[in-house]
Amino acid sequence: MAAQQTLVALRTFLTGLDTLLRATSDEARILSEGAALLRTLIARDDWLPASHAAPDPERYRQYLLFRDPEGRFSVVSFVWGPGQRTPIHDHRVWGLVGVLRGAELVERYARDDEGLRLVGRGRIDPGAVDAVSPAIGDLHRVANAYDDRVTVSIHVYGADIGAIERATYADDGTAKRFVSGYADAPALDLAGEPA
Repeated sequence: MAAQQTLVALRTFLTGLDTLLRATSDEARILSEGAALLRTLIARDDWLPASHAAPDPERYRQYLLFRDPEGRFSVVSFVWGPGQRTPIHDHRVWGLVGVLRGAELVERYARDDEGLRLVGRGRIDPGAVDAVSPAIGDLHRVANAYDDRVTVSIHVYGADIGAIERATYADDGTAKRFVSGYADAPALDLAGEPA
């Protein structure tokens, strides 16, 4: 029962996102209103089960929290061990990233005739939300801002991100295809999830 009560915040978020996606397909509105919903979810740090926040000493982990049965979105927890980072990569769908604990460093990239160029850097602290999409900028490299502690962020994507063929990129723009999948973890019992 106590475990179920900790997931109330996630179920409330899922209901809100489901309502938003049934009301509109406008990406700008989804990113804006979805970011507000995600900020509410990550304002509390008492709902994510430890099973979905466990780091791996070798590489970052992506745990599936929810996959929409209609394929409209997925929600994952991203767990960074100390000093871990991604390669430059894309998503190919809209996405929202909200930091629950720790902090992330983000480098944003754009493609041009000479390959990739850095177009911005930022930091996402607890409670803050960042957005990606092919329409607003979809290439980035992300790292745990800390060398001595774990960072956990909640990601929301406009499809099942673990099943999408995406790419990582070398500095010259050379792409390498990949499908991320998800780290092993027990399924969350989300009784009361959106219909």
